[in-house]
Amino acid sequence: MNVGDKAPEVLGTDQDGKEIKLSDYKGKKIALYFYPKDLTSGCTAQACNLRDNYTELKKKGYVIIGVSIQDEKSHKKFIEKNELPFPLIADTDLKLVKTFGVYGEKKMYGRTYMGTFRTTFIINEDGIIERIIGPKQIKTKDHAAQILAE
Repeated sequence: MNVGDKAPEVLGTDQDGKEIKLSDYKGKKIALYFYPKDLTSGCTAQACNLRDNYTELKKKGYVIIGVSIQDEKSHKKFIEKNELPFPLIADTDLKLVKTFGVYGEKKMYGRTYMGTFRTTFIINEDGIIERIIGPKQIKTKDHAAQILAE
């Protein structure tokens, strides 16, 4: 997915098994953020930064939706532990990460594995991708400010 593309109508199901659709958020901007894994230090820092700035993001018309490939149970634990006020999509079939092109080969500590690239897509009120904050740009501890800096 690139800037100017229309985001898919069905995004997936959240931690409660509820289907999340683009049309549910008509008239709002969506910050759809993909992250590698629940309960890891970087992902927790990013989620907590979004949580701490959630009121400000909402005031500016943003809806926050997180996506990772862990299951609903893992997402529930992550939400409860960190008191996250936004839904997390359980993309266990890798459909969304592949559609958005944020899943692929990663390297860490000399090991190669498949995983999610930390990426945020800003989707406008009409469902069009307006901006992409890529893996090299994201500051996990200051991500809300990056979303708000239009």
